[in-house]
Amino acid sequence: MKTVFLLPIFLSSCTFFAKPEQTPKANSNVKPATKEDVFLYRGLGASYLCNARAAGIEFPKAVGIAAATYAQVLSGRHGGVVATAGSKKLTNKQLFAGAEFQIITGALQFCPKDVPDDVKAKVDEALKKEKAKLSK
Repeated sequence: MKTVFLLPIFLSSCTFFAKPEQTPKANSNVKPATKEDVFLYRGLGASYLCNARAAGIEFPKAVGIAAATYAQVLSGRHGGVVATAGSKKLTNKQLFAGAEFQIITGALQFCPKDVPDDVKAKVDEALKKEKAKLSK
């Protein structure tokens, strides 16, 4: 089975999110997602992906639904703002790409046998590039 999903989006940059779009709506109840929030959403998304794969759902569908849900929560609950990425709202594309990467790396920890080999290889390559970039 050939894995087709938005992996190339996150491979362009391993950082969690990049290039914010605009500030969130003026709402004092909307707070940026903290590291703890991101950790929780990552765990929930990875758990969903692992459970969906165990139920026989194809990887692209499972990761797509998990990433879309993660991005919707970040957008709805936090106005699309992630504290580690600054104070500006991220685009839906950025939210989805970051969510997808977070979920896949979580799944590699929790259920590595359910992640296709080609995806594992792409993640390993992306992480090596990011590590090399940080070493400079």
